[in-house]
Amino acid sequence: MTPGLVISAPASGTGKTTLTLGLLAALRARGRAVQPFKCGPDYIDPAFHAAAAGRASFNLDAWAMTPGALAHLAARQADLIVAEGAMGLFDGVAARGEAGTGASADIAALMGWPVVLVLDVSGQAQSAAAVALGFARMRPGVRVAGVVLNKLASARHEALVRAGFAEAGIEVLGALPRAAGIALPERHLGLVQAEETEGLAALLAEAGRIVAAHCDLDRIEALAAAGAPPAPAPPRAAPPAGRIALARDAAFSFLYPHLIEAWRAGGATLLPFSPLADEAPDPSADLVWLPGGYPELHAGRLAAAGRFRAAMRAFAATRPVHGECGGYMVLGAGLVDAAGTRHEMLGLLGLETSFAKRKMHLGYRLAELAAPLPGQAAGARLRGHEFHYATILAQPDAPLARVTDATGAPVAETGSTRGPVSGTFFHLIAEAQS
Repeated sequence: MTPGLVISAPASGTGKTTLTLGLLAALRARGRAVQPFKCGPDYIDPAFHAAAAGRASFNLDAWAMTPGALAHLAARQADLIVAEGAMGLFDGVAARGEAGTGASADIAALMGWPVVLVLDVSGQAQSAAAVALGFARMRPGVRVAGVVLNKLASARHEALVRAGFAEAGIEVLGALPRAAGIALPERHLGLVQAEETEGLAALLAEAGRIVAAHCDLDRIEALAAAGAPPAPAPPRAAPPAGRIALARDAAFSFLYPHLIEAWRAGGATLLPFSPLADEAPDPSADLVWLPGGYPELHAGRLAAAGRFRAAMRAFAATRPVHGECGGYMVLGAGLVDAAGTRHEMLGLLGLETSFAKRKMHLGYRLAELAAPLPGQAAGARLRGHEFHYATILAQPDAPLARVTDATGAPVAETGSTRGPVSGTFFHLIAEAQS
């Protein structure tokens, strides 16, 4: 098993992504083959990981994936695995899923990977060690191997913080000065997508330089451990069709990498096309799949894409079409942007959505299908994740599924189906096994 470690923190916004990207870039510059992962359902960070590491990053989700599926995804040939956590180390949902609550600690415990804790020490000194000590003692089976201090104000500040960690017996693996941080642009779902980030290569190179200068890379590599994960078991993710026309551009950018890999391994051929470029899906396709993304930022161009619209309507007359989140919105009748302007969408479903009054919808979803969707029969149970700011104005078609959140509470975003066309607000992660 490839040795690995988890980069985590007490909370969001403490510097996990900065350290992870810098560590990936610095180790790659050393000639290491580093395999990145993202704990949890986040779909933006993995693209940045891939740019820094030079290889695809995959999600490891303890709520949606079985232990065997997680071990299968982690069984990759590399010199080192670096898995970025989500939120705080122990943060997850209240109800256990397939392999845990979705917390980064679940992945660390299951894989036997030690944790490097990133601490924002601005506004404190020796007290930071008490925070780390609590994390180190919180859960048996989760080992905090050391810490990286972030946002140090001065050499004196660093000396005081280090004194606290020496007293607590917790190893300091790095110390990042406040002025050394890198800034990545953000929008409402998190970071701006990697392919949209201007000067990304320079940003990553600078992050690598900073981490190499301020962290003990030799010690961090030495702390990585292989652990003893469960026996690998390939996830049950049969391709939904043999030839899949997959929308791929700035408006349709998100589909979990592990699904793409599993579909290809199952013999599917993916046929990318760009709705923003007014391209039609490949006429030889058996299925059109519109992933999530940011259609609200490109609604005018999508509404004006006449060739795309005509081809999609012709395709849907005889073959299945499915959309997830942003793709689902584009399948609908109309989308109101943040300025209050309504844009006509494909009209293959009656869904009307609006961003004029944003409302966040966030969380895990368990769906029991009331009607089939490509690759899944009615009655199938699916695990996924929903994250968007759209408000439903109308959802007149037949519901696709009975959807609940991680606690079992009903969710109004049931998805829709009309003939061979279907859509969901949740992004599919895996079939439910429990």
